[in-house]
Amino acid sequence: MHLPKAAREAFTVEFGRFLDQTDGAAQSEQLFELLSAFALNFDCPWTAYGLLASDQKFFEPVRRYPAVMLNYPDAWQERYIEMGYDKIDPIIKTSRKRAGAFRWSEVYNDTSTTEDERRVFDEAATFGIRSGISIPLHGPDGSFAIMSFAQSWDREFQTRTMTYLQLAAFHFHVRVANFASLSGSEEPPHLSSREKECILWTARGKSSWEIGKILGISVNTVNFHLKKAKQKLDTSSRALAAIKAIKFGIIEL
Repeated sequence: MHLPKAAREAFTVEFGRFLDQTDGAAQSEQLFELLSAFALNFDCPWTAYGLLASDQKFFEPVRRYPAVMLNYPDAWQERYIEMGYDKIDPIIKTSRKRAGAFRWSEVYNDTSTTEDERRVFDEAATFGIRSGISIPLHGPDGSFAIMSFAQSWDREFQTRTMTYLQLAAFHFHVRVANFASLSGSEEPPHLSSREKECILWTARGKSSWEIGKILGISVNTVNFHLKKAKQKLDTSSRALAAIKAIKFGIIEL
């Protein structure tokens, strides 16, 4: 199915607007908000960007860049980390072998994809993430990133839609790399000992109740420390806070 001419023209205008807006962006987070807004034109409420070094097998952050930016549901982010899906995610494996955008359905139906790998897609669907595309982004310095756009229904992405999203992803990736080269290393925030403990156990997949039992404190106290840690790390979820704490070297798994 092809996009009607009017729709193609509208998307072209929106893409031009996206490029103009990103020219005025001053930080990576602002760029991500603009990219996410652009993706909504294609009925993609969820966007994810993750960067790895060339020799890494899963999303262990690269210190010079924002390691992960995403707006997936918090519950799915936490489940993803809890189950260690970053170590078996077929999107990562496929992205290393591909140069262009690909549909998740292609990966799911590929005969080389294992049942364990398909489980990542199956469980994501239970959190409302039912279809998507991913774009490998290979950098000249050995960096390697993946940009993904996801939908809440099981529908194939049109080729033209994939082209627009891929162009936007490339533009975003170049701008983020430029920010990283100009700004240098971000200083890690100071977390208290208890905040570090709570974030560490969160990164190991433990719930607030389990962390409370391990540390001998109440669930409310655990949640208090995690809330403070999220504020200091400037993240919206405990899963992202854990990722960022690892990036800064605040905790080690």
